[in-house]
Amino acid sequence: MKKSFLLFLFGIAFSLTSFAQQTLVKGSVLDGTTGEPIPDVTVTIEGTDLSTTTDAKGEFSFSANVPLGEQVLKIEKVGYETKRYPIVVNEGQTVDISGMTLDFDPTDKKDLYTISISDDNLNSEDDGLTDNISGLLQASRDVFLSAAAFDFSATFFRPRGLDNANGKVLINGIEMNKQFNGRPQWGNWGGLNDVQRNQEFTMGMSANDYNFGDLAGTNNIVMRASQYRKGGRISYAAANRSYQGRIMGSYSSGLLKDGWSYSVLLSRRFGDQGYIDGTLYDANSFFAAVEKRINDKHSINFTSIYAQNRRGRSTAVTDEVNRLKGRQYNPFWGELNGEQRNSRIREIEEPILMLNHYWDISDKVRLNTNVAYQFGEIANTRIDNGGTRLVTFGNQSAYIGGARNPTPEYYQNLPSFFLQDPNPTAFDFQNAFLAQEAFVNDGQLNWNQLYEANASLLAQGGNSLYAIQADVVEDKQWSFNSILDADLAENIRLNAALNYRNLNSQNYARIEDLLGGTGYLDVDFFAEETANTVGSTLEEVAQSDVRNPNRIVREGDRYKYNYEIDAEVASAFAQVQFKYNKIDFYLGGNISKTSYQRNGLYENGNFQGGGNDGSFGKSDELDFTNYGVKAGFTYKITGKHLVDVNGSMFSKAPGIRSSFSNARQTNAKVIGLESEDIQSVDVSYIYRSPILKARVTGFYSGFKNGTDIGFYFTEDLAGLGIDNGDAFVQEVLTNVERRHVGVEVGIEAQVTPTIKLKGAASIGQYTFQNNPNLYLTSVDIDGPLTFGDGTTNLKDVHVAGGPERAFQLGFEYRDPDFWNIGVTSNFFSNAYIDVSNLARSANFTSDFDGNTFNDFDPVLAKELLKQEQFDDYMLVNIIGGKSWRVDDYFIGFFATINNVFDQDYRTGGFEQSRLANFRRIREDKARDNGPVFGSRYFFGNGTTYYLNVYVRF
Repeated sequence: MKKSFLLFLFGIAFSLTSFAQQTLVKGSVLDGTTGEPIPDVTVTIEGTDLSTTTDAKGEFSFSANVPLGEQVLKIEKVGYETKRYPIVVNEGQTVDISGMTLDFDPTDKKDLYTISISDDNLNSEDDGLTDNISGLLQASRDVFLSAAAFDFSATFFRPRGLDNANGKVLINGIEMNKQFNGRPQWGNWGGLNDVQRNQEFTMGMSANDYNFGDLAGTNNIVMRASQYRKGGRISYAAANRSYQGRIMGSYSSGLLKDGWSYSVLLSRRFGDQGYIDGTLYDANSFFAAVEKRINDKHSINFTSIYAQNRRGRSTAVTDEVNRLKGRQYNPFWGELNGEQRNSRIREIEEPILMLNHYWDISDKVRLNTNVAYQFGEIANTRIDNGGTRLVTFGNQSAYIGGARNPTPEYYQNLPSFFLQDPNPTAFDFQNAFLAQEAFVNDGQLNWNQLYEANASLLAQGGNSLYAIQADVVEDKQWSFNSILDADLAENIRLNAALNYRNLNSQNYARIEDLLGGTGYLDVDFFAEETANTVGSTLEEVAQSDVRNPNRIVREGDRYKYNYEIDAEVASAFAQVQFKYNKIDFYLGGNISKTSYQRNGLYENGNFQGGGNDGSFGKSDELDFTNYGVKAGFTYKITGKHLVDVNGSMFSKAPGIRSSFSNARQTNAKVIGLESEDIQSVDVSYIYRSPILKARVTGFYSGFKNGTDIGFYFTEDLAGLGIDNGDAFVQEVLTNVERRHVGVEVGIEAQVTPTIKLKGAASIGQYTFQNNPNLYLTSVDIDGPLTFGDGTTNLKDVHVAGGPERAFQLGFEYRDPDFWNIGVTSNFFSNAYIDVSNLARSANFTSDFDGNTFNDFDPVLAKELLKQEQFDDYMLVNIIGGKSWRVDDYFIGFFATINNVFDQDYRTGGFEQSRLANFRRIREDKARDNGPVFGSRYFFGNGTTYYLNVYVRF
């Protein structure tokens, strides 16, 4: 079927080469300041249905049905002022109007959107539950994608059900997606808004000039010194969403007479908290680019980016916690010495250095060669409550310690814990009341209690019971690519690229703060059930590193786990684009080789030895060879009516995160690991005229052989015996199949010169198409643990990831006196919770000994496992601004208010897997006072604002 599909697409493409005709009108568009070509400029012959866009060289052409006589070309692009150029078309002649220019638009609000999008993605989790692709879409002029980026993103809406791992982000042609999970790390270039305006977005799998692409599109951020218009900009922003304040200053020289150009930017973002309590923000960003135009053929650019970001995190909470504390509640912080302190801090500090060489080999052939080096670390802190001390009893030794989870919303601190008995007593109600009063009146982390516990042990000569642990990823990556762009003929263009990336990733835990103590015993207290029982011996306790047993670590030391991942990716891409009178089409292909290898630097006590069954030394190398083919065409029924079709088939290597079942402790790879196979097709009808622009797209994407890994604690494992049903596990899903289908619509109408109406809609269905394989690993389990036939029942379950349906209606008013206002109303529905995979396996029907429950009720079971659908909701957003020109200065402001009516809504959530069998879930959900281990939810922000004031010179 794959071969037939390819032959069908190629046959359509090659059978349409007979439509060539002579060009009658052509030209190019340049930046009015830098003189550089501007891609993706919309060029329209006014009064006709003829419209096109400029290519990467800023060039365009009209090849048929051009009216004779005096005409007007209108050129427009977001961020630039619209211009009109008169031309005269004579029969049988070619009109060449090269060198038209566009100038900066002082009312451009792109700065606002870049800030919001980047900051949203900074808080995303590694599991992808809060990741969306809005950051990819900010450069798009498409009506629907603009709505998705700027209005839908607050709900974690994912166009076509795709997340960041399904899109590519490039800077100067170099891919920025992480090899760990395939997602871009937005914080690495956060706060650099003024130098991120030059962006080239390619929708979906359609043709782009740099690489093969991916389903969610490709966005190349051009950060060359010569591409920035001469001048400077200073701005100040105030907000209550992610940070409270931001100051930014930038200056670009433009192209100087000696061929040099440079651009610099400094910014700082800060705040004690955003909309969510306790989410501090402390970020500093620096950018510098220097370019030397050696001659007409060669130019060399050097770009450096430093974007340090330190941010307090929040988490999903249960309905019970939300009812008691509200949607701004965050359990991770508490007061210490009169100041807020968050225990979960995410710090990103990964500078980027890149060198770019641009070579115009001839008028028709261009070669861009790039090399980049990125280094630094990402650290996520949390409280480690597993501190121990070694006690000797005669000739025996034991480890004493370990403490209860200090998080204030821990289930044993909540009213539901005291009322879980079917017939609670008066004493239970009293305890529940006291717990509720304590939680409502405070409910924050008690830092003093942690310090006091450590001080008590210190007085006895012991080590810290509590400490702050940082999970650190320290990457060093080299990237190299060479991109060829060649005009083979007037209507045929070749794009090709070679890419290579080499990564060394060090992963370890680090002691950040001993909380008043002097040391911490590097022993995994919770890994050994008999660890705190008198009579336990040294050999019975899991050592983090058996080669350095009972090591006392200090602040700044590595402990718990320590390993490296070496990764290499090499790929080659080629694409040919054809442009004719009635049809444009392209053909593209890609091949890549990916390899991973783990190198354990600690020998974990639970996985002693080397090789794939051990933890020390190198694992076997994991190798993946992947392919990709794509093809598409745009058929121009008339200048107003177009049909666009894109189809692709390709495979993707799993990320590092999905390749090793428990990389922190062992070399073991995922059983049955394969590359993911993807097929996609989309068909669009496009209408465009000077007044009305519209697009209707139907899409399909199919995924096979997907892999996913989750980490959690559960109490209900079947088959381990009545006294051994709980463990901290790694849950591995393989052979995952998904299907994403739907329709998206975007429409805008310029009803008057100042008023624009717009609408957008997306209706999709994103479901699992099979019952994937499931197995668990754990230090408490001998070998992989499976249940029943080894699968989990996910067929027809909805893939969690924001609402499947989204609708927008809005308008914009842009006054000739440089002020504007816009209002949008946005409706969302059909969002679903992320289900527990373990609860949908045969474990659900089995007791601890592996026997089927004798009271199992399949009707009730179906109701208990029914996937939760969130309530519908509507959000109203307002945006507006004003600018003035004073001599050579532009002064202005713009502002936005999101969720004007303070709508309360859920953006996502997940079922807990702590309880995972029929009896326990039935009991928990039947409680009159609510479940003890209910689902956890992410709640959307209430009313938020953003205000920016700027001066440009």
